[in-house]
Amino acid sequence: MTERRRTKYDTTFFERYARQSLIDLVDDRFEALKNYDRPDLQDEAHNIGIEVTRAIREDRDVAHALINEIAGRPVMKVSEEDWIDMTKYGYGYGINDTIIGRMEYEYWAAALPLQRIIRSKVRKVADGFYGHFRKFGLYIFSKENLTDDTVFSTMEYTMELQEGNVLKYDVMYISQIRELFVCDLTKASFEEIPISRAQCRRFYHEALRPETA
Repeated sequence: MTERRRTKYDTTFFERYARQSLIDLVDDRFEALKNYDRPDLQDEAHNIGIEVTRAIREDRDVAHALINEIAGRPVMKVSEEDWIDMTKYGYGYGINDTIIGRMEYEYWAAALPLQRIIRSKVRKVADGFYGHFRKFGLYIFSKENLTDDTVFSTMEYTMELQEGNVLKYDVMYISQIRELFVCDLTKASFEEIPISRAQCRRFYHEALRPETA
């Protein structure tokens, strides 16, 4: 088992958020996933490895979305409950798509546009960087406001990149706060699963609990 290495910012909130969303929205068999590194989520018994990453539009200025706690509550519509959580825990994802909390600022500041991050992750899995699992998944948190057409073209792009590779992703999950796109890269099909506010809050609070990792 690869020992988890510390990085300059903590990514485990998003890895736990991804895990919980997969359990609740896709299949409860994902309960077996554990939080490790390379890839981020692993189920050794079923030989499944899922890498978790993020994508953001190239023109998106992350700094403009950062919560400034000194300045107080932003003008945008945020409930009292949400604002308390964001300022207490430092995370905005799962609560509000326009706000980035202090604890996730560097995470999003280091994000790449969708196709660039996919290209990088496809190359890494093909090179054996994430080991040799029987099934690989790629889970992408996206701030690109994707349409169904964009998701389909992104899926096709990923399949073309992987053509001929021995090690490759079988499924790609693209997560936006209000929906999860589950893309079957073996059948060129995808499903859009809506996410309710109650589910978002559940994922958020589960992601804050280190014991779920």
